[in-house]
Amino acid sequence: MKTLIELYDERPIENVLGTEMFHPEETVFICPPEVAKDKHLKKSLEAYFQLRGCPAKLSFVSVSLLDAAKVEKSLRQVLDTREDCAIDISGGTDAALFAAGVVSGHVPVFTYSRKKNAFFEIKNAPFAQNLPCTVRLNAEACFLMAGGTLLPGREDNEKLKNRLSEIGDLFEIYTKYRRIWNRQINYIQKISSSADPELRAYGKRTSKTGQGRVTADEGLFWALAEKQLICGLTIDDESVSFRFPDEMVRFWLRDVGSVLELQVYRACLLAGCFDDTVLSAVVNWNSTDPKRSAVTNEIDVMAVRGVQPMFISCKTCEIKTEALNELAILRDRFGGKGSRAVIVTSAQASRGRAVMRRRAAELGIEVIEWNDLALDRLIERLSAFGIPE
Repeated sequence: MKTLIELYDERPIENVLGTEMFHPEETVFICPPEVAKDKHLKKSLEAYFQLRGCPAKLSFVSVSLLDAAKVEKSLRQVLDTREDCAIDISGGTDAALFAAGVVSGHVPVFTYSRKKNAFFEIKNAPFAQNLPCTVRLNAEACFLMAGGTLLPGREDNEKLKNRLSEIGDLFEIYTKYRRIWNRQINYIQKISSSADPELRAYGKRTSKTGQGRVTADEGLFWALAEKQLICGLTIDDESVSFRFPDEMVRFWLRDVGSVLELQVYRACLLAGCFDDTVLSAVVNWNSTDPKRSAVTNEIDVMAVRGVQPMFISCKTCEIKTEALNELAILRDRFGGKGSRAVIVTSAQASRGRAVMRRRAAELGIEVIEWNDLALDRLIERLSAFGIPE
């Protein structure tokens, strides 16, 4: 085909797969007026196809997708002015689908099934008959197709991939000292600086923190030293001093939530089933338009399998409704139907947990709790989130 006609859909994936699979010379989006006028979204889609090696010409035809007669008229105009057209009816409204059926005639028509992850011929499209979708996305592409951009996060993911054994050591220590971890991390924050080029930490054995007076736990610090997560440790009744081996470990030990995020990241990588895994995925909703104010969110861990993104939020405290709502919004905005949202907590069980689980179920969010955070079990849980059979 030379021209692919897409019925625009709110689910981003429905708008891009046909172009990526069949590489037309031009893709024409039959879309609502607000989409046709959105220069930012157009630039983002262009950037998506450029990234994916599909530099098709993109055209946008403005029409209400709720008005079948107007959609029919727009489709006829496109068919009359383009050669070798095909219509993808994976997306669109019922009115748009009806209009496509009216005008199709001998024009090839096909669709994509999310459940089967394959394309299917509707009529005159043998090229799409039971065709498995071979597209495999990364996190950057998932954001671009929805009008967002992946920004540099807190961690260098390429370097992290080479430090999984250290992450395992860190989580092992965390498992043993989980009940005092947050207060001890606050203590480390107190006696160190994120800007010290010498990576030093020094202070009184008992210091006042935001959580009150905290005494350095000797067992925890010697465990960190044994695994070489801190160096040159001296600790007595009066003071504590040591050095961080590098800036990355310093960040891990000065951030309360890092240990859980790192364990989840490590499990996603070791699962071996994800095409891309990103720790600290920062998305800018409007980044390609300098006149718009930046709206950013951070996703603790994002993993992509095929065309299905998984958004993971990690909490070392009890999960609040606000966290669930935010995660659901991010999933719906940048993943759409078929994507996954997971919230992971290492907090101890509480009476309010049942209410949280019920709310998570209502939002379609899977909950992973402390008993499933051992590596093998966590890999099993995370691997279960895949493209439906």
